[in-house]
Amino acid sequence: MPEVVERTCYRHPDRITGLSCSECGRPICTECMTMAPVGIRCPEHSGRPQGVQRVRSGVHRASFEGAGAKVTRALIGINVAVYVAELATGGGVNGVGSKIYEKGVLIASAYDSSGHLVGVAQGDWWRLITAAFLHYGPFHLLLNMFALYWFGSLLEQRIGSGKFLMLYLVSGLAGSAGALVWSPLVPTVGASGAIFGILGAGLVLERQRDYVFGGSALGIIVINFILTFSISSISKGGHIGGLIGGVVCALGLTRFGRGHAAYGRVGAIGIATIAIVGIASVAIAYWKVRGYA
Repeated sequence: MPEVVERTCYRHPDRITGLSCSECGRPICTECMTMAPVGIRCPEHSGRPQGVQRVRSGVHRASFEGAGAKVTRALIGINVAVYVAELATGGGVNGVGSKIYEKGVLIASAYDSSGHLVGVAQGDWWRLITAAFLHYGPFHLLLNMFALYWFGSLLEQRIGSGKFLMLYLVSGLAGSAGALVWSPLVPTVGASGAIFGILGAGLVLERQRDYVFGGSALGIIVINFILTFSISSISKGGHIGGLIGGVVCALGLTRFGRGHAAYGRVGAIGIATIAIVGIASVAIAYWKVRGYA
């Protein structure tokens, strides 16, 4: 017999429903539906806001949802520009040797080219985020930018540009914290921690039956972790930390299962969760590196 897939309200994933919006086709429960002359409508297409209120809500929604994947493209542009700048300021093909690399690489403590002790333990906290925009050479950059374009575009268009940017940056912080916990004295760079955060968020959405990656999020994560633990030069802690950060941030955006990350507003719970993940990442990094000061 064919498998019967039960649909749930996009705003209340715990409620099974046979109703759907006549405008967008999303499943809705009786609490969310609004009767209209052309059928039932979801809250976004009910037409309730009018006049100034409707314009104001549209502007607010556009500021966080946007169109297309402009943030993903901007992040790719920044990463490529940083690598070019490394080459232009004396770095080798891997970027090592430039001042940009020296000032931005993630490490608990090390001596720079001038013999000065530098690192997160010495108060260089910006390294927790700058390292996510540095790469070891063109192949490393190409792999990460391809993954960012492929998965980032899908997630950004699903949850909106504002939510996506917050999740990306905080996942990058979580990845840096994980890298410091795993190997504090190994120089670490790359956007892969933030990219694993994207995959983690996609996994949360797919558990809500929103198949942003075509239902393959878990498989992609498993394959990438097999590669992570098979190649010695890959930052295990960075990938684990980024994944955890992305999962927790996405759960916060869903109000821990009571809403939907794609269709609901960010909300106080979402903002608070993302902020807590960021603060916790910095706190974990501080706890790990304080012995290296």
